[in-house]
Amino acid sequence: MKRALKKLVLGSHKVEPEKATGIINKRLQNIQGIWNNDHHNDVGIEKLFRLFLALSQFAFPGLYIKHYFGKQGSNIQDVAMDIYILFKVLLPLMLLYSTSLYSPYLLALIIWLLLETLLYVPTLIFASDFFARPSSYRRSMLMLFLNYLEISFAYGFIYSTGNYLNMPLVNWYDSIYFSMTTLSSIGLGDLYPVTGVGKFLVSSQSLIFLMFVVVFINFFVNKVESRGYFEK
Repeated sequence: MKRALKKLVLGSHKVEPEKATGIINKRLQNIQGIWNNDHHNDVGIEKLFRLFLALSQFAFPGLYIKHYFGKQGSNIQDVAMDIYILFKVLLPLMLLYSTSLYSPYLLALIIWLLLETLLYVPTLIFASDFFARPSSYRRSMLMLFLNYLEISFAYGFIYSTGNYLNMPLVNWYDSIYFSMTTLSSIGLGDLYPVTGVGKFLVSSQSLIFLMFVVVFINFFVNKVESRGYFEK
């Protein structure tokens, strides 16, 4: 049973010993490479923005999870990151469902984890040389879709913490509904922001939607191999 479960979760690939060098050291080398223009001859605001994206990774737990579990192999690292991403997706849902658990500290935690994901998306666009080529682009697309859900649920939790809209949110899922219609740029009009903070949140979600479109089109769609039912 243990062997079958291990094969189901980790697959049959061997552990890669080169992972033992550590993700943190690689990220520090990436920052040095940006500073010395080793990969791109970027200057001015582009270089400052790339340096900011590289340094911001050290402020969030994802980098340290990758570093710790990466020493045990790429498969272990991928599973650990899967669990972490699923945790980030489910946490705002659980907090919304259990309204009695709300506190300013939990709101700060949601915003902190949300910022990690929001900075990860532009990193894929402007600093993709930070990351090694993924072993599976399909997995990368799935993880990006989970990031999309996390952003939608996290924004929904933020909307539920204040009177930002034209009417109160009665049910716990109302904020998720508004967040999803905003993030997908549908905007049905039954709910809309009436405060400055609410308008800022909606505007930022619209920009996030555009970033996700860019990432999907430019980085993943043309890289997925055609195999299985649709292969000719």
